[in-house]
Amino acid sequence: MNIRKDIEDSILRLDNWIENNGWAGYDPYDIKELSLVRKITEWGNKNFIAEVLRESLFELFLIFPLLSRKFFFVKPQINAKAMGLFAQSYIDLYGITNDKKYFDKANNCIEWLDKNYSQNYPGKGWGYPFVWEAKRIIPRNTPNGIVTTAVGSAYFAMYKQTNHSKYLDVCKDICVFLTHLPIDYINNDQLCFSYTPIFTNHVHNLNLFVAEFLIKIGKEINNKEWIDLGIRAANYTVANQDADGSFDYDGPPEKLRNFKDHYHTCFVLLQLYSIWKLTNNDNYFSNLEKCYNHYITNFFEDNTIPKFTPERKYRIDIHSSAASILCLSELSEIFPNGLTIAKKVAEWTIDKLQDKKGYFYYGIFKSRITGKPFISKIPFMRWSQAWMLRGLSNLLKKI
Repeated sequence: MNIRKDIEDSILRLDNWIENNGWAGYDPYDIKELSLVRKITEWGNKNFIAEVLRESLFELFLIFPLLSRKFFFVKPQINAKAMGLFAQSYIDLYGITNDKKYFDKANNCIEWLDKNYSQNYPGKGWGYPFVWEAKRIIPRNTPNGIVTTAVGSAYFAMYKQTNHSKYLDVCKDICVFLTHLPIDYINNDQLCFSYTPIFTNHVHNLNLFVAEFLIKIGKEINNKEWIDLGIRAANYTVANQDADGSFDYDGPPEKLRNFKDHYHTCFVLLQLYSIWKLTNNDNYFSNLEKCYNHYITNFFEDNTIPKFTPERKYRIDIHSSAASILCLSELSEIFPNGLTIAKKVAEWTIDKLQDKKGYFYYGIFKSRITGKPFISKIPFMRWSQAWMLRGLSNLLKKI
């Protein structure tokens, strides 16, 4: 089996599907913004009968994802995060193949992003095109740190590819937005950025995404204030690493849930790796190595199938597949054993979760009703196609 050819063929089929489909698509969270669904979700947190109703409804959404969206009149939308991920993937593919069509596609994504940032906050930020809920309801298109740094990474990649200052200027505007997010100053050495401008919270992967971007752009333009903020944010997260090397999703003073899932662990690893390279801080490398060893040992079945958590195989989420391929291929420069696992995950995912039309399915779920696994075949755009293109294009660079 020629793994490189298999990946090239998979990317080609996926890219053809995206081109035929257009940028708009469905998302796991689009149907959950409906007021009826939000009410059922709230009821499900209060008593057993309502919980059964909620879980049954959500399973129907998984089994009949397209039908349920048509029934509730949910429309496909263009997602800024998907556009950022697509842009960076196409820049990578242009660098690998020197095929101008990939640069043109990256540029198309960037041009859409140029026109669709939020103008209600300082700097430039992007958000999700649907209502979602954390501590409270987040209105659609409210810019947040996760989407904005994904978009920022695409602009920075375009800047590195073209050396055109206009892309770096957008990165500076993004840093302005990020520094206006609510910040919890823990002490002189630690702080934590919040997810959105709306309220203060403590989420490790978000905090590291913001930290990494501020350090990266700060070093590029010699802005010591941004570098300092980024380092203090990184210090907060690594100070809260568990003894086994893992990271909870939340950080103190949030009530810790002991929730450690596959793709958020990958995101922590990716940002720690970049921050270590940017700062050359040996302490960050120690944190990175401990987290990596825990990840490799606990998050895979047979070094091939990405588990949802160390304790749970299901759901086998396409987001986990994509994030693991991206993470392991990127970190293979210092942890070369990860490249073998990344290839196995890619082969398994292409075989089990890529449709003959080219798009990737949502994942394999275990029914709460029957106890049997089933595949949810909806072609989510951000969650599935954008992340898989990002993961596979990065793997192709490394092999």
